[in-house]
Amino acid sequence: MSQIQLEDYSSSIQLNEKFLPNKTLQNSTEHIVDDLINMLLQEPNAPAEVRLPDTYNEKRNLLRSLLNIREPKPLTDQLIKKIDTLLQIELKNKGIVKIEKLESIATMFPNCSYSNSDNFYLWQGDITQLNTDAIVNAANNQMLGCFQPLHACIDNAIHSAAGPQLRNDCETIMSIQKELENTGHAKITRAYNLPSRYVLHTVGPIVPQGTPLTDKQKSELASCYIKCLELAQKMGNIKSIAFCAISTGVFGFPKKEAANIAISTVNHWLLTHPNKFEKIVFNVFSDSDWMEYVKVFNKV
Repeated sequence: MSQIQLEDYSSSIQLNEKFLPNKTLQNSTEHIVDDLINMLLQEPNAPAEVRLPDTYNEKRNLLRSLLNIREPKPLTDQLIKKIDTLLQIELKNKGIVKIEKLESIATMFPNCSYSNSDNFYLWQGDITQLNTDAIVNAANNQMLGCFQPLHACIDNAIHSAAGPQLRNDCETIMSIQKELENTGHAKITRAYNLPSRYVLHTVGPIVPQGTPLTDKQKSELASCYIKCLELAQKMGNIKSIAFCAISTGVFGFPKKEAANIAISTVNHWLLTHPNKFEKIVFNVFSDSDWMEYVKVFNKV
């Protein structure tokens, strides 16, 4: 079966329905975490003989780990309520970054030669705090999120902050497609407990350590950005997108080349598709990624 299109799965995941957190009142976040751990450990195929830690941080890490390894399956209303409540409290505590307050590239780098510098933004930090209409997730070809407990990849961070509903939506899409996602392609879901409304999931190329970068890998990375833009354009209500530095983490794509491809590809697409998006945020997490993007934007 070929790679499915937006119209093939959007209704199956209620993509056009606005997500409203199903919150419920509790005494404390620690009480919620305790309840959730107990509920998850009672599910079929849950890990056996798990010791409940003493400190809150250890308990919270255990809960995240249990959700990381949890296969996509139905969620009870009680489980959803408690997870939504916890994630909404945590989002409020860590804060939402409003893109309206970010400086454009044209302001940060007045000599920037990119024609869309007024619409470009560079921001370093946790992408799960950005309130863009959509954020981009660097996924693997199974498209179900990262199953490694507490793994430091963006896929794990986004799924952990959004909630397990995100994995269930991804599984629904992949069960319809019936084959792995192609490199350079993308799918879209709701963002659930994130401040954004949508998540664009794209599979970037893998560059094994010590191997030379190929033209095919460069083309595949450019395709990730193009497919995300094309998909967001189809939605009609997405005016701002935050791109992570796709493939520059565990996938090993060289950071310098990745920054050049990201910016030049998006800039060219916007030139040929004017007035489609108002703000494009290039989100980086590491200092090294930040410096590579600064170098590109500083080029005259």
